[in-house]
Amino acid sequence: MIGKLSGRIDYKATDHVLIDVRGVGYIVYCSDRTLAALPPVGQACALFTDLVVREDLMQLFGFQTLVEKEWHRLLMSVQGVGAKAALAIQGTLGPDGVSRAIALGDWNAVKAAKGIGPKIAQRVVLDLKDKAPSVMAMGGTVAEATGDAPAEADVIEPVAVATPPSSAQADALSALGNLGYGPSDAAAAVAQAAGEDPQADTPALIRAALKLLAPKG
Repeated sequence: MIGKLSGRIDYKATDHVLIDVRGVGYIVYCSDRTLAALPPVGQACALFTDLVVREDLMQLFGFQTLVEKEWHRLLMSVQGVGAKAALAIQGTLGPDGVSRAIALGDWNAVKAAKGIGPKIAQRVVLDLKDKAPSVMAMGGTVAEATGDAPAEADVIEPVAVATPPSSAQADALSALGNLGYGPSDAAAAVAQAAGEDPQADTPALIRAALKLLAPKG
């Protein structure tokens, strides 16, 4: 299994890039968001990857974060959602948007992705709702995992991927869990709080989530 690539971008297409790794070119399919975030042709880059193997096809898919990679894997586990559809969902919402939509049961947000109808969108939310807390607790880009953006030396001899640092959402989820809140309730509250204030740090997310979780009346 190819889990990560570090190399130089040879070219970019509408749905994939060619990454040269020590003289071997890898075609890696990415979401619109990931492609837009990559550096220009000729510069170094690093991506987490997932190899999808079918009877007549082998394709690599690339992701900037472990959260994005995990959501891709889980989205493909839903009946009717293939690799390209999973990329479309994340290209439309981003991994944080996918987390929020599924944690909040917002299938209309999932339906906004190209090629995703209402039945598939509802199935995605229902099938993956219980998975949202664990995925939201993940975080970290390749650059964060390796310390910095890939340097020339990293392209030749890629460094090992360490455990990435937690995100503000992950820290908030952990804090709410320590306070005794259930994973699903905590994830929904953190997702709503993050949606209302995307720039909120961990303390702000915890305060906002606690207000949402407070008994009404």
